[in-house]
Amino acid sequence: MTDITIIGSGNMGRGIGTRAVAAGRSVQVLDKSAEEAQKLAGELGSGATGAASTEAPAGRIVVLALPFDAAKEVVSGYGDALDGRIIIDISNPVNYETFDSLVVGPGTSAAEEIAKLAPSGATVVKAFNTTFAGTLVAGEVAGEPLDVFIASDSEDARNEVADFVTAAGLRPLQVGGLHHARELEGFQLLLMALQANPAYESFNWGTALKILG
Repeated sequence: MTDITIIGSGNMGRGIGTRAVAAGRSVQVLDKSAEEAQKLAGELGSGATGAASTEAPAGRIVVLALPFDAAKEVVSGYGDALDGRIIIDISNPVNYETFDSLVVGPGTSAAEEIAKLAPSGATVVKAFNTTFAGTLVAGEVAGEPLDVFIASDSEDARNEVADFVTAAGLRPLQVGGLHHARELEGFQLLLMALQANPAYESFNWGTALKILG
């Protein structure tokens, strides 16, 4: 079995794929466009493969490198093909017109809504939603490794994702159950609003949330 399937060949797919290759993991890239998936796989190298998303995910870990609505569609579409997999939701359900609110209610999160659509044998993990694509390619900001916050109701799944994050040269921080995706998505709403604010033009999507101690 492939170690990690990345669904989506955009900037976040590239960033997480780069970290996966750095971790020595085998990578499958799936996209609506087989050509785009194969292009990214070629850029990643190390035997990465690319195919159309009509193919079933081969990875034990499946990363939804997609916006929230697209991630929901993919999980619903794959159905039982995701059974037994760890599904990483990286999405941020942000109102991109205003950067001033989330598009999910206060009593839920994108990750929890995706979990409702996943087969019972799959486990949803929230991770990588607070890391920007360019910083993932580098693996650091200002000489500091990125912090990756991890939430899931499964401790085993959290540990498995944390092992991947560590191997990728990043620092995993487990925050508890999947309901904590609500706070993680709220954090990122504020951070994304700062990137989009012309008063902070030097940020330019190159910042990171970091716990220092």
